[in-house]
Parts: sequence; structure tokens; C-alpha cells
Amino acid sequence: MIVVVQKSLEASVSIEGNLKGSIGVGLMLLVGIADEDTTEDIQWLSRKVVNMRLFEDESGVMNRSLLEVDGNILLISQFTLHASTKKGNRPSYIKAAKPEIAIPLYEQMIAQLEADLGKPIETGEFGADMKVSLVNDGPVTIIIDSKNRQ
Repeated sequence: MIVVVQKSLEASVSIEGNLKGSIGVGLMLLVGIADEDTTEDIQWLSRKVVNMRLFEDESGVMNRSLLEVDGNILLISQFTLHASTKKGNRPSYIKAAKPEIAIPLYEQMIAQLEADLGKPIETGEFGADMKVSLVNDGPVTIIIDSKNRQ
């Protein structure tokens, strides 16, 4: 599972012109799910995201977690994170999980993030054509791969 973490001043997602979800200060997460992803990947990533120290303390140092600043999460599914560009000019998405595998894992990720954060999160809609807007604070963007825990 790949998660792109983007520190947000504000972020939103719309579907067919209708606002689906929005947050102020917090993290927008783009998540790509692969066939081999498991509950263990979800638990590890969720804990990592809510505890990652990306928010400034009183000295201006990124030393506070999402929990400590009472921030929010906007979670967006994005199968293109698993694109392979090794061959040719058209990306292959063969590594991305099919909906019958990905949707239950996406729903499980929502539930795990809500449990770890202690409040509901905002989401897009799996498989929808979404328009995403972000004011990235910093900018801070971090890529986390649950299969490459460095």
C-alpha cells in the first residue's frame, strides 16, 4: 500500500460538481492499494500517519503530530500510485488491486484512521472521477510504502 501524505491548510474533493469532503488543517492522503496489501499494512500505515510529527511546535519546528494539533484527514483512493512506467509511454496499472479487493481494504483504511484519530475523517469516493483541491502547507509531501518500511 502506498500513501502520499500532504500537509494541508485546506483540501477538498468534489464529484460531479458536488463537494464530497473537505478539511482545514490536517493531512490529505492519497492511497494506492495493491493485491498483496493486508490489514497489517493498514494498521501500520494508519499509526504512522496519525503519529508522524509534521506540525510546528511553539518554536516553529515540525514536532507535533496530527493528534496533537487536532488535525483532520481527507482520504482519496488513487490507483495510479501503482503505475509502472518501466516500458513504453503508457503507464501500466497491473499492480493496482481490482475493486473487489481494493474497496474492502479502502473501507478498512477509513475505519482504522477514524479509530486511530479518534474522530471521523473525510473521504472521496472509490472509483469516482474526483476533482481534488489542496493548499499544501510547507509544502510538505511524504510518500510511504508499507512494503518498504525505511
